[in-house]
Amino acid sequence: MSKRNFILLIIVLILVVIAIFGFLYFQKEPTKPGEEDEGTNFISQFNPFGRPAAEIALPTAVPSETVSTNDNVGTGTLKLERVSSMPIAGFTLFNKERFKEVPISPPLGEVGEGSVTPNPTLALPKGKGTKLTPPSTEFQTAVRYVDKATGNIYQTFVDKMGEQKFSTTTIFKVYDAYFGNQGKSVIMRYLKGDERTIETFVGTLPKELLGEEIIENNEIKGSFLPNNIKDLSASPDGSKIFYLFNSGNSQVGTILNLLNNKKIQVFDSPFTEWLSQWPNNNMITLSTKPSSSIPGYMYKIDSTGKNLTKVLGEINGLTTLTSPNGKLVLHSNNNLLLSVYHSDSRNSDILGVKTLPEKCVWDKMSDFVYCAVPKLINFGEYPDTWYQGEVLFSDQFWKIDIKTGNATLLLNPATIIGSEEIDALKLTLDVDENYLFFVNKKDSFLWKLELK
Repeated sequence: MSKRNFILLIIVLILVVIAIFGFLYFQKEPTKPGEEDEGTNFISQFNPFGRPAAEIALPTAVPSETVSTNDNVGTGTLKLERVSSMPIAGFTLFNKERFKEVPISPPLGEVGEGSVTPNPTLALPKGKGTKLTPPSTEFQTAVRYVDKATGNIYQTFVDKMGEQKFSTTTIFKVYDAYFGNQGKSVIMRYLKGDERTIETFVGTLPKELLGEEIIENNEIKGSFLPNNIKDLSASPDGSKIFYLFNSGNSQVGTILNLLNNKKIQVFDSPFTEWLSQWPNNNMITLSTKPSSSIPGYMYKIDSTGKNLTKVLGEINGLTTLTSPNGKLVLHSNNNLLLSVYHSDSRNSDILGVKTLPEKCVWDKMSDFVYCAVPKLINFGEYPDTWYQGEVLFSDQFWKIDIKTGNATLLLNPATIIGSEEIDALKLTLDVDENYLFFVNKKDSFLWKLELK
């Protein structure tokens, strides 16, 4: 074959191959909406071995740490969550009954996933001998709190957050609030219109009925305590409050029973600068208001006002927190060095951290304390500058074993993505010690730290 004919044969073969591939390409059905196009690689259309390895989807690795959004942040097993949507004046934890959530299976013969109902009732066919099975209920911890700006009350269960408004009684600029009687009573303190007089309102909250929706326009009815109450604390069972007010040249301490509104005077002192605590139902403690350059003292009395006994003294900047069993006193000085005083041996042990007892809470067995510990404490006159708001801290949360002195870091909020710095106070544990609640001093929002 001549060279010229050979070249013509090659050209003809190339044109035939191109024609065949072109015919097959235009015979391919157009891609439907929602389907992926395989591309214009002709060879790939006829590849008997499937897609190239680069196109095979591989499993995605699961991150070892979980960080939630919308104010929920977590590391490992602990989760930090903002509870209130507004600054609050005070809060309480209480047990509240609710219907159990149970899975509802699909009818026989049907395939589908079960659902959950919050109020299950099993209804049997009507007829002789038929009964209705009442829905099961359970008691769960709920939190109730007071809006600082309006005095309105809100609440939610702690395991399933869902803020609900409970009352519309308006009291503007409540700076301090307490609850008693299992959250059924509320005490609000605020300045009167003249900005000079402290008014203290004691109200009774409407009763909730199981299964009924919360009525937001509940009104709170109550009465007023004497003007210019200087200090107030509630008994551990919430049935009584102890308050201090000036009468003449003395300061008087009175116990009010929230169940029957009966009052009894149990304390009278010519010294008028006291702070009270009610660690257990049989003991009330009284500490002098602290200052960096002034020696502080702490006393205790029984709930009848008898047996006034000195516990601690001659400690500059003394602040205290007594354990539930009444045998231990957490205290710090003007260096914020935290110690624990043992009433049996009358000795104090240094715990090795610097914070204020107001930033701690005892467990119910008086074995541990949970504390918000500042990461950095600058030079200053303590606790004065902290009380006056001149200094704010950035805290870490620690658990301290009183018997061994061992301290365990629970959480450092500053290391969590999307979190904010926290200066915690009013620390409170729920009954089962699964949650630690506190207020951020920087903005007065309520937070919850899940411990387990």
